[in-house]
Amino acid sequence: MQKKLSVLVATCALVGLSACSVLPERTDETKNWSAEKLYAEARDEMAGGHYEAAIKLFERLESNYPFGTYAAQAQMEIAYAHYKAEDQAEALAAVERFIKLHPNHPQVDYMYYLRGLVNFNDQLGFFSFLYEQDPTERDPKATREAFTAFKVLVDKFPNSKYREDSIARMSYLVNAMAQYEVHVANYYYRRGAYLAALNRAQDAVANYSDAPAREEALFIMMRSYDKLGMPLLRDDAQRVFALNYPNSRLLNPNAAGDAPWWKFWSKGGAKPSPKDAVQ
Repeated sequence: MQKKLSVLVATCALVGLSACSVLPERTDETKNWSAEKLYAEARDEMAGGHYEAAIKLFERLESNYPFGTYAAQAQMEIAYAHYKAEDQAEALAAVERFIKLHPNHPQVDYMYYLRGLVNFNDQLGFFSFLYEQDPTERDPKATREAFTAFKVLVDKFPNSKYREDSIARMSYLVNAMAQYEVHVANYYYRRGAYLAALNRAQDAVANYSDAPAREEALFIMMRSYDKLGMPLLRDDAQRVFALNYPNSRLLNPNAAGDAPWWKFWSKGGAKPSPKDAVQ
């Protein structure tokens, strides 16, 4: 019985191998495509939101035509596709690779800009507006990295067409960093750690004098001095607050305030793709 079973297993294995040998080999239809066709097909996939498929085609384009006119463009498109697919790590890796390989490329400023966008959207948080989430409540590491990336672009390429947008985003990020300090100050204040709250609020006032968050930081300073039993410093802070913000909503909690400062960015339009960048 055991011998018959062994023969049966061996027979099945041979049949399986024979079946595999008669199946047609899977062919790569892109193997003989021209650079133009690969690029066009990849762009179509991008337009349809099929970013993984687009990345594969761009990678095949770069591999098949490494010295052609499309090679550098494919590298830019790969970085952008990863960005659109919300794959931050791969997008940044592709950006850094392009900058290293093509430091003098005519559109290298776009890659510096894209590096800022990747970090900016990580800080902002995809879909954060759907959940009414203030992005300043998260770790500010990405905020600082995004600011640095945009600053490099602004300093290195003063005539770049992305300079104006980068400066606007830097302004937003400064506000975000200031608001983060205020968020932490409020956290300490609510828990009765008034000295810690005072220190964080003072940092926001000193380091971000033009940010909208300065108003709330001064208000926290005023309340913290009061809780710490420092009436003279409280009154000084109150005079500065009243002078700068005489109609502050913080003095009238029932007043209808404006929408949170950080929501203005949700009105931003679409960001340029590499194809737009080289036109």
